[in-house]
Parts: sequence; structure tokens; C-alpha cells
Amino acid sequence: MKIKILHICLLVLFCLRLDAQTETTIDTATIEEQLPDIETVADSTVPEALIRERLAKLQNIFPMGYNKVTHQFIDFFTYRKPNFTKTMLERAQLYFPIYEQLLAKYGLPPELKYLSLIESGLNPRVLSYAGAGGLWQFMPRTGAEFGLKQDAYFDERFDPIKSTEASCRYMKQLYRIFGDWEMVLASYNTGPGNVKRAMRKSGGYNFWSIYDALPKQTRHYVPQYVAMIYMMHYANDHGIFAEKPVYPTPLDTIQVSGYFNLFTFASMSGVSLGEIYEHNPQIINTSLPSYVQNYVLKIPSHYSQHIHENHIAIWDSASKLPYNPALLLANADSSDSSVIATTITKVGGIVAASDETDDPETIIARKPKKLFHVVRKNETLTAIANRYGVNQYDLKKWNRLRTSKLFRGARLIVIKEVGKKVVSRPVLIAKNKKIKVKIKYHKVQSGDTLFEISQRYGLDVSRIRKLNRIKGNTVRKGQRLIIG
Repeated sequence: MKIKILHICLLVLFCLRLDAQTETTIDTATIEEQLPDIETVADSTVPEALIRERLAKLQNIFPMGYNKVTHQFIDFFTYRKPNFTKTMLERAQLYFPIYEQLLAKYGLPPELKYLSLIESGLNPRVLSYAGAGGLWQFMPRTGAEFGLKQDAYFDERFDPIKSTEASCRYMKQLYRIFGDWEMVLASYNTGPGNVKRAMRKSGGYNFWSIYDALPKQTRHYVPQYVAMIYMMHYANDHGIFAEKPVYPTPLDTIQVSGYFNLFTFASMSGVSLGEIYEHNPQIINTSLPSYVQNYVLKIPSHYSQHIHENHIAIWDSASKLPYNPALLLANADSSDSSVIATTITKVGGIVAASDETDDPETIIARKPKKLFHVVRKNETLTAIANRYGVNQYDLKKWNRLRTSKLFRGARLIVIKEVGKKVVSRPVLIAKNKKIKVKIKYHKVQSGDTLFEISQRYGLDVSRIRKLNRIKGNTVRKGQRLIIG
């Protein structure tokens, strides 16, 4: 009897131990599913042979040859910044139909539609630290040369259709000059004058023969563009998908003539100001000016019935011109890019470009810092991403997480880009408070002229003269000019 009891006790203990082991094994396995394979996540690279094979398949009009810099950018967009690729996949259907139609109209290679991705990240209201704006990042002066209106009310660099058409005309002009698509892209980035100067300096006649004579930013512009084409075709093969694709909103139009207050219109129509700016990105003020006639304002279709039924009341209120001294200034000719820049940074969700001011070569060659984070009790993925200043999607990709659910004790890998430089931007400050302003300079290179420098930075020659107390048009090599 005692032996039987002992056997029973041992059996119970064995079962309890087995249950405990099973429970522990399940918990451990669940946690281990979230632990990254550190060597392959942090130091992954797409096989060279695979890239060569795929680029050959993508070859069309634009050259798609393999080089190590393109490979580095593919790795960058695949492993270090997968969220950027995902976002491009999600936004593509908003603008690609426009690009494809206009590229075909001007007889340009269809693959040029991918250029806007590295220019603006497919954001029509993005403004670079140098003052370039819109999907195709026109500088103010270049935009004006190609018919893009810019004043205190409108900046057509932000208009998807008009800016795309201007970009097509510009690239067609550049192709007539150089007859080579890689040279077209290089000159689109740095200006035809700088490309010609690199040709004279190097004695070369194509992109790769003048490569070393180009600015660093421009050297890696073409490889970055080729890498982006690769990613848009093969992102899914690297586990990057459009999770929330964005499609065009059905729109109706209304015609406006004369002064029109957008605040009043928004409050009475139900259309938010955000929606007005989203579908009319070229508007950079809170009202339409008195000089407009039959201006086409786009609104989401589902607001049309309410607006139609209340048309008289809405127009009567929105068209009343308030007394506002600022309007007198706004009505003035604002060809000065500094006035335009000041206006558009205040209204309608203009987005400043990335803080990263390093050239692409430095960014991709610099090895990111690899950190590890042990998940604490009740800690969320969002909180961890915010803590390290990284994107939540990237954090999931680095750690092969299928969901945002975390388990206490799990060790997460975090990849941090190092050596970022912060760009000063306009900020609103309380009266009488001091603020430090970072001055931007341009170092004059051999062959630089005041006119070329003004074009590069979107400034008037007279403004550069005034900032630097220059009386004539002569600048000397090595001279540091204040440009903002």
C-alpha cells in the first residue's frame, strides 16, 4: 500500500513537472519568436547575383547597370529604412497615373516616374531646407522659368499636375542638351552648369566618366534612383508590402471668383482645412485673393450636396472681405523667394524635408549603431520606437515581428543612424525671447557666378549682393557667401 501511494505521488510530481516544463517551453517559444537573429538582421545584404539578374530584367530606356553604390542603397531601403519603401508603395497610386500620362505626352521614359520618390517621398507639400518644393522639388527660380506661379496665395510647385508637366518639360530640355538620361538626372539634381563644369574638369562626356568631378550629393543620385526602381519592383520579395495603400479620393470641383475665405468656407461646408490643402496643395494661404476668376477648387464629392443646398449662405459669408492689413502685403507682388518661404511655412501643413543633411554617400557608407532593448512590463512597441527615435514599422521588420504585441523580457534590436545633423527651421517664439539663427554659407567654386549661385539656392542676385555687401558681379574662388 505504501509503495502504491509512493508511486502515485511520484506520478503526480512527474505530471506536475511535465506540465510546468510544457508551460515554460510554450512561453519561451513565444518569446523567442520575437527575438531577432542578430547577425542576419543587422548585417543583411541582398545577394549581388540576384540584384544583377533583376536589374537586367528591369532594363528599359534608362540604363540599369549594377554597381556597389546601387547595391548599398538597395540594402539601405531593404534593411535600414524599410518603412520608406513601404510608404512609397502605399502612395504610388496617388501620383503614378498622373506621371505616366504626362511622361507619355512628352515622349519621356516611363521609368522617370520613380524620380519623384527620391526627390520628395511622394509628398506634394514638402519643402527642402534649401527652399526646393513639391513632388519634383523645384527651386523657386527654376519653377518660375517653367511657368509655375508663386505668390503669397499660390505655389504651383506643389500642384501635382502642373509641377509634373513642368518637370517633363525641364527633363526634355536637359535631354536635348546632354543626350544621355544619366546626365539628365545628374543635371536635374545639381543644375546643368555644374554638370558642364564637371565635364570640363574631368574631360568626360557621360555620368560615370565625370563621376569623381561631381558633388557628392549628385554622384549618388543616379545609383539611389536605380535602387528605388529595384525596390518598387521587388519590395514584396523582401517582405515589404503596402499595408495601407492610398487611392485617389473622388472629387468634385467648385469655381470661385474673387476673394474667398477658406476658414469660413471650411466651417460652413464641413470640408476641413486639411482636406482643402490636401486636394489643393498649391494653395498656401487661408484665403483666395480678389484677383482670381473661375478658380477651380477641388473638394471631396461627399460634401457636394450640402454645399449645393447651402450655396448662397456659404458664398455670402466666405466672400466677405475682412479688414486685415496683412492682406495688403499679401496682395503685393511676392517674387522674393524669402517672402514666399515665410508664407508657406505658416499655412496648410507644409512639411519640412528630412533633417539629414549629409550627402547620400556618407549616409549609406556609415555603419549604423546597433542597440538592444529588453522589453519591460506593459511596454509598447510605439513607446520603444519613440524612445529611440525610430519608425515603428522598421522596428517590427528588424525583429521579424508579425504583430505589435510584445512579451516582457524579449530582447529587441534597434538600428540607429549615427551622425545626424539638425537643420534650423523657422519657429514661432514668444515676444522678446532670443533665438539663435544658423547661417547657411556657400563656398565659391572655380567657375561659379553670382547668377548660377542664385539659381542653385532660389535667391535673387540682388539679395545675395545685399547679404554679402557685394557691389558688382564678381566673386572669387574660396569666398564664403551668406545665402540664408
